[in-house]
Amino acid sequence: MRKVLSLVFAVAMMCVAMPSNAQVKLGVKGGLNISDMSIDKKVFDSSNQTGFFIGPTLKVSLPLTGLGVDIAALYDQRSAKVSAAEENDGKETLKQQAINIPINLRYGIGLGSLASVYFAAGPQFGFNVGDKDKKIFDEATWQLKKSTFSINLGAGVSLIKHIEVGANYNIACGKTGEVTFTDGVKHVIKGRNSAWQIYAAYYF
Repeated sequence: MRKVLSLVFAVAMMCVAMPSNAQVKLGVKGGLNISDMSIDKKVFDSSNQTGFFIGPTLKVSLPLTGLGVDIAALYDQRSAKVSAAEENDGKETLKQQAINIPINLRYGIGLGSLASVYFAAGPQFGFNVGDKDKKIFDEATWQLKKSTFSINLGAGVSLIKHIEVGANYNIACGKTGEVTFTDGVKHVIKGRNSAWQIYAAYYF
């Protein structure tokens, strides 16, 4: 909780430091996750699965320059199905539920009064709000980290000053969680959960 408050305070200070003629808009953002689970294929096979995210978003734009910043607080759910690589035990679903706070630097190129193209990149801080441990295949345990760090790279289109649609790749930095199991020897397999994201936002 202390990390979240520190982050919110830092962003608030950044917004205060913006020029007085900066344009600030509050909106709602939501979209789909196409998870890309990275895990040791010699032990587990994973398949992609769609999740979703939704939450409030704030956009600050500097006039004339095309530069801006956006920040959001998103409830994010991702999941992936895994199966044991050398056994026929069916599949288990690994689920991740988090509050993600992306902070993106933006650059927009106007295409007239009704539309513009923008590019965005920045860090994302995630805080797990779901189950942190899950038993899989009886003998293994999937354990999620309490917090994660990732990087966003994306682009999109702004329409009639209120609507945005875009695509983003969220790159997990470090492990998202780990699988622990024992077959006479204890094994710890690290996993990363990156995701392609397709989204829409409406700004009031």
